[in-house]
Amino acid sequence: MSVKRKIQMVVTQVKMDDEDNLDVNFWMSRTAAERLAEVFRLRQNYFTWADGSFPDKMEKIVHRRQIICSNPTL
Repeated sequence: MSVKRKIQMVVTQVKMDDEDNLDVNFWMSRTAAERLAEVFRLRQNYFTWADGSFPDKMEKIVHRRQIICSNPTL
């Protein structure tokens, strides 16, 4: 008995460098709000997977560095 597929299987081979460029182009085509929402979703998935739950609070860590330019015309 043969079952007919509802969704066709498709395989596309892409070089790794091309895939990276496609990923960058995809995310740059999204709004900042969409990108931040995806970062939050990924963080939530990771913490839930790693610790079993998403933390109520997260520490904010900011490292500021002073950039010293040797060529002031840049």
